[in-house]
Amino acid sequence: MGPVKSWTILWVLCVTFFTSCGNSDEKDRTRYDRGTIHISVDESFRPVMEDMVQLYEANYQNVRIIPHFKSEADCLKDFTNDSIQMVFATRDFTEGERLLIIDSIKIAPEMGVLAYDAIAVIVHSNARDSVFSMENLQNIILGKDTSWTPVFDGLNATSTVRFILDSILKQDVLGKNVKAAENSIGVIDYVSKDPNAVGFVGVSWIGNLEDSGQVAALQKVKMAFLQSVDNPDEYIKPSQAGIYNFRYPMVRNLVYVVKENYTGLAHGFAFFLKNERGQLAFRRAYLKPATRPYRQRKAAIKLK
Repeated sequence: MGPVKSWTILWVLCVTFFTSCGNSDEKDRTRYDRGTIHISVDESFRPVMEDMVQLYEANYQNVRIIPHFKSEADCLKDFTNDSIQMVFATRDFTEGERLLIIDSIKIAPEMGVLAYDAIAVIVHSNARDSVFSMENLQNIILGKDTSWTPVFDGLNATSTVRFILDSILKQDVLGKNVKAAENSIGVIDYVSKDPNAVGFVGVSWIGNLEDSGQVAALQKVKMAFLQSVDNPDEYIKPSQAGIYNFRYPMVRNLVYVVKENYTGLAHGFAFFLKNERGQLAFRRAYLKPATRPYRQRKAAIKLK
């Protein structure tokens, strides 16, 4: 066998090897309508995001999206986890965090706001009061008013606690009277058994009146009225209208972050959530869609 023929055979083998490797990589890649991905989701959004996953999978039979529900801090840490393709939280990365991610995993994360929800304040169905000013809440959480027991979905690392520290306490510390439940369900359970408890949960756990489980929970607890942002003499619940016009004082973002470096299932799911069907689904879940301009309409009911 001559040298030319030997090099020809070697070249063919190399091309075959690298082509087969490339095909293998392509085969392993997901598409918007095919494949499996793992996502990390802030536990306070569990009800609405479980519905979104179910809706997307119902449209694409060859798709499987596996959510892992965690505290917000753990979700953000998961962005450097190779098995996680998407993260859902209440904040995106800071510029410093984003640059660190780009440097460490060589991927520029895609991120954006999908919807707005609220933190609901809940009390026992037979509680002595269900109307609070923001000053009332501050005193309860700081431990200055010990007649109430504030209950959170954890004492640290959760998005609910971070929001309270940043927006309500202005970086002050939680009082010694604060109790920590394991998760949002734990908060609702605690409040349902203690008439002196004040719980804090994402509104998607308690605000969807078309969800039979949430309607049943509202037989044991009730949502409190908080001081309106634009009128200190008015008190409102975390209704969809209060979220839409930001009159409710504890509104926050639902943010997505994608780390996929090609257009696969993670990008497909993000596209779905940002566009018409996903945004309508957020609206049906009593949140405010962030990327579609659904407007409020005033209506009057005439009684005969």
